[in-house]
Amino acid sequence: MAIIDSQVHAYEANTPKRPWATVPNWPDHVTGDEMVAAMDKVGVDGAIFISAFSMYRYDASYAVEVARAHPKRLAIVKPVDPDDPDVADVVAEWKKTPGAVGIRIMLTRENKREPGHPGLDRIARAAIQHDFPVNLLCWDNLDAGTALVDRHPDTRFILDHLGILQPRTPPAPAQPWSPWAELPKVLALAKRKNVVIKVSGACTLSKEPYPFPDIWDPLARVFDAWGFDRCLWGTDWTRAFAVVNYEQAVTPFLKTDRLSDTERAMLMGGACAKAYGWSPNKG
Repeated sequence: MAIIDSQVHAYEANTPKRPWATVPNWPDHVTGDEMVAAMDKVGVDGAIFISAFSMYRYDASYAVEVARAHPKRLAIVKPVDPDDPDVADVVAEWKKTPGAVGIRIMLTRENKREPGHPGLDRIARAAIQHDFPVNLLCWDNLDAGTALVDRHPDTRFILDHLGILQPRTPPAPAQPWSPWAELPKVLALAKRKNVVIKVSGACTLSKEPYPFPDIWDPLARVFDAWGFDRCLWGTDWTRAFAVVNYEQAVTPFLKTDRLSDTERAMLMGGACAKAYGWSPNKG
C-alpha cells in the first residue's frame, strides 16, 4: 500500500529572509528535505504539506519551493484569508500552482469569524469552481465548523485533526484532562456527506505513553461513524513535535492489531488519495 500522511508542516529556520509570524514550540527548522528524510526513515511514501499558518500565515511561497523540489513526494495546501476581498482570485491562482491540491480555512475561536462570514462564502464557492477540497481547522469551534459545512453542502470539506483540540505540550500526569469530550459532535458530523475527516495528531490525545493504547477505543467509534474511506490518517508533524516524534506518530498505526490490512491501507493512504486526487510516486 502507498502510505500518505495527510498533514505535515515543513519550514525554514526563522531568518530575516523569511521571518516567522510567531515562534511556536516546534524544532528550529524542518525543511522540505528534512521532512522527506523523516518520511523515508519510517516508510511513508508521500504527504500533504500544509503551509504552516503559525509561521507564514497566508504566504505559501516556501511550500511552493518544496513541492517543486519534491513533486512526487509532497503535495501542498495553502491557508487562504477570508478577510481578503479578492480571495476568490487567490484560489484561482493557487489552482495553477504545481502540486497544489487544496486550500485551508482557519475557523478557530481566536479568529472570531462567524460561519456566515462573507469571505468564507467566497472561499467555499471558489473551491467548488476550482475543484478544491477545503481543509477546515475548527478544533475548538466545532459548532461553527458544522454550520459552515451545512451552509455549503456542495463544497468538499476535510475536517482537520479529528475536529478535536489537541495539546502542544505533554499533559501533566495528574491533570484531569478529557481529550475526547467533543467526540459526540465529531460523530454527528459524519452524517454530512460533503466532509471527510483527518485522523491526524491522534497520538497526542493519549493519556498513556507510547504506543498510546488508549486511542483505539475512541478511534473505533470514529471509524464506525465515518467509514474508513472517509478517514485520512496523518501525524500533524511538526506541530505535534513536543508530544510525539515522527516515528511514534506513524508506527502505532502500522503495527496495531485493531486494523485489518484492508482497513489500514484505506486509512493510511487510500482515503487521502481519494480526497485530494493525488498519490505519491517514490520511483
